[in-house]
Amino acid sequence: MRRKTVRDIDVSGRRVLVRTDYNVPMDDHGVISDDMRIRVTLPTIRYLQERGARIIICSHLDRPGGKVVESLRLAPVARRLSELLGEPVMPLREVVGSGVESAVSEMQQGDVVMLENLRFNPGEKAKDPQFAEDLARLADIYVNDAFGVSHRAAASLVGVPQHLPAVAGLLLQKELDAFADVLEQPERPFAAVIGGAKVSDKLGVLENVLTRVDHLLIGGGMASTFIRSEGYGTGASRVEAEQLDAVRQIEKKAQAQGVDLHLPSDVVVADSLKADAQVRTVPAAEIPDGSMIVDIGPATIDDFARTLSRCRTVVWNGPMGVFENPGSAEGTRRIAAAIASINGTTVIGGGSTAEAVEKFGFTDRMSHISTGGGAALALLAGERLPGVEALPVREAETIGTAA
Repeated sequence: MRRKTVRDIDVSGRRVLVRTDYNVPMDDHGVISDDMRIRVTLPTIRYLQERGARIIICSHLDRPGGKVVESLRLAPVARRLSELLGEPVMPLREVVGSGVESAVSEMQQGDVVMLENLRFNPGEKAKDPQFAEDLARLADIYVNDAFGVSHRAAASLVGVPQHLPAVAGLLLQKELDAFADVLEQPERPFAAVIGGAKVSDKLGVLENVLTRVDHLLIGGGMASTFIRSEGYGTGASRVEAEQLDAVRQIEKKAQAQGVDLHLPSDVVVADSLKADAQVRTVPAAEIPDGSMIVDIGPATIDDFARTLSRCRTVVWNGPMGVFENPGSAEGTRRIAAAIASINGTTVIGGGSTAEAVEKFGFTDRMSHISTGGGAALALLAGERLPGVEALPVREAETIGTAA
């Protein structure tokens, strides 16, 4: 169900608490190496500024364990946001308390402040009701624009909405719409490309997409468990023996439901995962002892690319191999290129899949690249996101009322 968004509520002159996911990579000197998670929230912040809202940003950064860690303060993030907005963003040194309340009370329309790292307070991860109430006291309206953590049940995500009118931000709305469109009403043929290291991490995704797609393509380290389930040796590749029965059930369901299940016919193997390890291509049924799968092979790439070229909707989650290493990057690069060439809708799961798409230069050719790895996985598995469930459903009569 669609949720109310910032467009469905009057924010003029109001104090608005915006939950973002600014968990950006940053070194001990405060240098941010990738500001994508900041940039994607600019439409929401600018929308609020244009309407004279007083904007209070809150986010977490890394895992400080409920205590102050100087290297994880959000001042560098506030500085980068200020540069992107072209306007000052005041970083506060506390998360909640009288000092924060005083600073918020002095804000003018269009001003932006940023609370200190939410996870400096143990109440954030503990979903402490008092901490949620303290946060809510700062604002008149709550906006969740943190898709990347909306699969978590933290105080700032599920507690604050109990005290304030709560809506989705423009980024969160975009993410939810993208996944709803492909999972609920895809243009066919529809393919899901699933990779990554472990079947256990993607089992829910596999079971859910299997009921929706025409083609299911399997790559990455998890392919070794599928290959073993066929009765073949997998050398030194990691196999999740406890998932073999589940994998066989997936294969049976695919056959029963008329889903074309595409497994690697050949793979690239190496004796180690080191960047300079020697690699070679072998049939998937003939993996040598002592060797491990590091990528899908050229015949598999060609098969996957041909299948994808016929599709009008594709969801991709999980790389095809160890794409960080030159010798095992070709599978992921070629699949990214094939998906980028599709004349249709392409949705890329976050995390390492998004990193791979960016690394190989295909970002601008995808319909949607998710900002949340874990949250994207949860949606693909058909799970509910606590941070989204905390927001009210968007009724038809509310649409456009505050735009």
